[in-house]
Amino acid sequence: MVLRKDQIEASLQAEKKLIEDGKLKEDNPLDVSETFFKLCEACRRGDLKTCQEMITEGVNINARDRFDYTPLILASLCGHFAVVQLLLESGALCERDTFQGERCLYNALNDRIRNLLLSYDYSKSTDPLQPLASHISSLLIREHPQTSDILVAAAEESFHLHKFVLSARSPYFARKLSVAPDIASWKLPSAIPPQAFGTAIKYIYLGEIPNDVGGGPGTGFSEDEVLEGIDKISRQLEIMTLWDGILESGDRRLARQRRTDEVEKGRNQLEAWFSNNVLKHKVIIDMAKADNVRWDRSNGIFADVLLRADESEDSSDTESPLMENPQQKETEKRKSIPIGPLNQVSRSPSRNRKPRKSILFPVHRAMLLRSEYFLTMFSSAFREAQTTEHLQTIPIDCSPEVLEVVLKFLYTEKTDFHLGIAIDVLFAADLLLIEKLKLKAAVVVSTLGNGSMSQIPVKLGPADASSPEQEDLDIYDVVRAGWLTRVPRLEEFGARYFAYRLESHIDEEDFADLVRESANRIKGRQETDTIELLDDIRYYLSERFRLRFEDSGLEDMMEEKSTIPTEVEPNPDGKLPEDEGVDVANGDAVRGDVEFSSEKMMMNSGTIRTLDGEMAGDELEGDAINYQILLGKIDGLLDRLKLDA
Repeated sequence: MVLRKDQIEASLQAEKKLIEDGKLKEDNPLDVSETFFKLCEACRRGDLKTCQEMITEGVNINARDRFDYTPLILASLCGHFAVVQLLLESGALCERDTFQGERCLYNALNDRIRNLLLSYDYSKSTDPLQPLASHISSLLIREHPQTSDILVAAAEESFHLHKFVLSARSPYFARKLSVAPDIASWKLPSAIPPQAFGTAIKYIYLGEIPNDVGGGPGTGFSEDEVLEGIDKISRQLEIMTLWDGILESGDRRLARQRRTDEVEKGRNQLEAWFSNNVLKHKVIIDMAKADNVRWDRSNGIFADVLLRADESEDSSDTESPLMENPQQKETEKRKSIPIGPLNQVSRSPSRNRKPRKSILFPVHRAMLLRSEYFLTMFSSAFREAQTTEHLQTIPIDCSPEVLEVVLKFLYTEKTDFHLGIAIDVLFAADLLLIEKLKLKAAVVVSTLGNGSMSQIPVKLGPADASSPEQEDLDIYDVVRAGWLTRVPRLEEFGARYFAYRLESHIDEEDFADLVRESANRIKGRQETDTIELLDDIRYYLSERFRLRFEDSGLEDMMEEKSTIPTEVEPNPDGKLPEDEGVDVANGDAVRGDVEFSSEKMMMNSGTIRTLDGEMAGDELEGDAINYQILLGKIDGLLDRLKLDA
């Protein structure tokens, strides 16, 4: 049915009134803060690194600036595909049925960006917290593996629930369970309809509030009695927003916003629970004693398993006290008798390094099930799936810092971690089969790790070994990590990284080893097979010089040059001007009797040299020569490695 114009206007006015009254939030609120301005500028420039930093700081990527542009519209309009992809992956919305969404699609610079926008489902609002909410809700109906630890009986119905969820979401349950953490069952008063308690539990477990709350013939309670029961139970459990949601369930826009707000609120409550209980009660112990830890199954934070992560050997290294104090070292040297190595400072492990530590995290299997690794483990006949008197300890092959990141993601869906551990998080997520966290780690590496290639100043001269470029990560490790974890994004990032710095890497033996590894990844490789890494490097190498050509403005200069007339107009007296003229045959400018050759103009503006140290006539010629030099170096490397590609 097509809505009439007056109906649409009335709907817009009603929505505007709800926004003014504070009942409805605007999808794209105005943001004039400095951080949001910085994000918008980064989207205009295509600066991936700054975009990622602003997103990590919590800037609202769906806000709009004072010119009514959202970051997604700016990135689409300016043609920055990678930035558009990052924004979409981070929760930027572009619903086709909205004004801002249609603007974004219409203003996309090219079809590649437009197709990327269309590849997402814009008919619905994308909730980045939906996976967490879906998992929490699924715990109510999951029968295997069994993770509930409290049974609530209401009339003829029973609810298998989880104490940590109830405690995190309801102040009433938090107080009740803190006093009696061992309680295993609870019976509701008969006056409370089971349908009312079921609605409250669905709300606590981040489920959507149904429009039909139940009741009626055959249920033993009327609909009014069920609604009265919901009001009563929401007051008792101190979850008053449940009743507000029931009252506003008829308005689809308000219901959708309330649903988003409730999921965000639930995430924050789970995060507070995680910090105040799991992290607060983690055990730091010498690694040699970690196997002797006995954690009782009946505990105040309702944990049912321990995850263990050991410090690496490097983290336990420490200097000897003698080595830390130069004055004491000199004193000992004077006291000693010079009879050889026996008098040197002791290097025994007990003097030079501290005992390695293990960190034990008390966690809940119900949340670990978000990982396919743990789901398979706890659903099988493995030892870890068995119920024992004390909590079982499961070692995880990663550092304690990385394991904390993994657990925070499983409990809260948050993925804020620094570049220094991004590769380790990638491998841990791959081990535990947490695909979303693995992709997030790849995004962090490819955006924060000098990922904005268009912003890299390219030096077109011989490399200066005295001032090596500071890099935040080992690019060779990144490429190999992409291969091992099967993340194409990292492989593409590595190839682009090398292409924009090829002159610094092409002669390194590490680079040659990487090319050889790329060739060997093709099983049964034939001489006619290509090498994927080099194919990608060649592609991005052409992009690098094409971008330099466009950024330098040489295209415009060439167009202007082509408009210069081939004949010089005479002055009114019929003579050619003495002061100026153009020699079209060689393209040199002539002023009077002085000829400005290409070489002299180059010397006046600064010498342009190629990668092999030779002089180039202009920047365009230098780019062309450098491009061919780098391609030749690739061919030379292949000859040296005896590889055909």
